[in-house]
Amino acid sequence: MSAIPAEEIAQLQKKFSEIKHSINNALAVMMALSEMSQRRPDYAEKLASSVLSKAPQIVTSLQEFAQVLNEKAGQK
Repeated sequence: MSAIPAEEIAQLQKKFSEIKHSINNALAVMMALSEMSQRRPDYAEKLASSVLSKAPQIVTSLQEFAQVLNEKAGQK
């Protein structure tokens, strides 16, 4: 097994940082909508829509990152 070049590690770290940022943004929106839906029930539909659209995107991003990371580490 060979070492991962520093440039590729930097790229992986950048991608991981982008994914964390996306997750934080999605969760912030969901939390805000959750709080709003307690005061205004009409926001519950927006919350559900947000969860249904963002959750699969987050899972896909994490799966793609894990696949690339495993390939770089020599795993399949």
